Amino acid sequence: MKCCLFPAIIFCALGVTKLVPLSFIPRYDLLLIICLLAQILLILYGFETLDELKVIMMFHLIGLGLEIYKVQMGSWSYSEPGFATLLGVPLYSGFMYASVASYICRAFKEFHLRIENWPNSILAIGICVLIYANFFTHHFLPDFRYLLIVLVLILFARTSVYFTVSQKELKMPLSLSFLLIAFFIYLAENIASFFGAWSYPDQLAAWRPVHIGKMTSWFLLIIISIIIVAQLKKIKAAAIFLSTKHSTFSPQKTKDQKIR
Repeated sequence: MKCCLFPAIIFCALGVTKLVPLSFIPRYDLLLIICLLAQILLILYGFETLDELKVIMMFHLIGLGLEIYKVQMGSWSYSEPGFATLLGVPLYSGFMYASVASYICRAFKEFHLRIENWPNSILAIGICVLIYANFFTHHFLPDFRYLLIVLVLILFARTSVYFTVSQKELKMPLSLSFLLIAFFIYLAENIASFFGAWSYPDQLAAWRPVHIGKMTSWFLLIIISIIIVAQLKKIKAAAIFLSTKHSTFSPQKTKDQKIR
């Protein structure tokens, strides 16, 4: 599926470089080169636009910042050497977050996504900031992830996503889509850690499945991802409306209601 092309490239690279190591270049540096080449080719062949590249690179920086902090706090580690690292984190790791953004951007086009009854932008951005902050603060303050999940379910209770499959438009509660995407990312995380992309403390002696509780982290992280992409689409739609007097938002629902 086209939506998963970038993540698929990363997973294939993880598997191949694990099974066929090269002596003349550290594996993590080779993975960075593969990710950079893949990103360049996706742009050159029109698979992703320059606007989408900006969003993807934003996720790269957000993810890299989170990785640096979590590694310093001992949440997980990278056991292999590499030259292209920053504070113990290989730079290729940011592309794993960027690939999630790539999936979301592509899904909007491939499935003709429409989000209806989007909550107030200030509240959506506010919950996004609180979720991201909790990834950092729970190391020295109480972990509010379950409270945040409840707030998300309340905030998006009326929000639905419409998607088209085989020329038939279907509808799903947006919160359910958060959960489904988080589940598949959790499965992907098990595969990535098996191939040594990173290791949790209980995987250092021998690999074992990632604790199911990590799904809550991915549930919250995917919410951040979708909120950022959706809000940027709203901003772009508003700019087009101001310049051309035409918007992709429904004329009756121009205020925090419908997103394409």
